[in-house]
Amino acid sequence: MPDDDATPGARSEERRQTRERRRLRAAVLVLVSVVLLGAVPLFFGIRTLSRDPVFDNLDQLGVPGWAATKTVDDVSGSRWCLLDCRLRERTVTSEKAPKETAQAYEDALRQDGWRPWKVSRCPEQQTKGSYTCWRRDELTLDLWVREPTCVPPPVDGEPAVVPSADPSADPSADPSAAATECAGSLVSVKVRNAIDDERTRPQPTTDPSLTGEDPYPTVSADPLGEPTPSPS
Repeated sequence: MPDDDATPGARSEERRQTRERRRLRAAVLVLVSVVLLGAVPLFFGIRTLSRDPVFDNLDQLGVPGWAATKTVDDVSGSRWCLLDCRLRERTVTSEKAPKETAQAYEDALRQDGWRPWKVSRCPEQQTKGSYTCWRRDELTLDLWVREPTCVPPPVDGEPAVVPSADPSADPSADPSAAATECAGSLVSVKVRNAIDDERTRPQPTTDPSLTGEDPYPTVSADPLGEPTPSPS
């Protein structure tokens, strides 16, 4: 008789444990689904916040492959201009000459909605190569295309030696190889918020009659000026 009473109780306990295991498995599956469904949007959200959309826009410029063989990006400042507004800088290596490279980038910028911006202090100081400024919506862009620097990197911590243009200086030097290494051009792109670009603000006049002093005086070719004749 006790054995007959124990058998239904054991079966009832087994059924209870089975239901608990099923509920546990269902809870685990629900938890895993919630984690997976939340992790994917979170991943792309963090990626979007960490990646500046301006760089994504520059990636989509319709420049030929030879005009962007190597790209290095740098960013500083705050996207929301908390202290300093964001400055995006990109350096690109091109396989072709500066003139052809500059034309390719200018055509691509126009197709992307950028417009040439004729403004003073573009560039800030005299530079070699092609330097142009552009505007689109709330952004400004500086494009500088010039010949690459052909200085080899340091070797064993020693300063680099600039190769001589005179083949007779080093009989073992190969001028054609040096020319190949120095071919192409270097492209620099700077993108700023227009509100943080000083060139979008009213510029001080250079009329001495209004300012009393020219804030941007013209420096003569000889910084020392003409010599003062000594009294005879």
